[in-house]
Amino acid sequence: MAESLKVERVQTGMRIEKRMLKVLKALAEYLDMSLGDLIEGIVLHAFEGKAPFSEQTLEKIEQIKQVYDLDLTAAHSHKLVEESK
Repeated sequence: MAESLKVERVQTGMRIEKRMLKVLKALAEYLDMSLGDLIEGIVLHAFEGKAPFSEQTLEKIEQIKQVYDLDLTAAHSHKLVEESK
């Protein structure tokens, strides 16, 4: 395991699709980590072109997605438009 590194974290007002957030929160809970740690891990893996999840975790993600009716895929990336209120 890599040595712990001290970093400066900031609070952000990022907006994200509602069901996606629910899946991420449930996954973080399942993995016993904070939502921020999960997102940082996903981003660091993506920056290196590496897959962030094991096959077992991907199976769990599919189960969680079904619970929250998340049917979005990578093909939807950059095409999501927020509904007008």
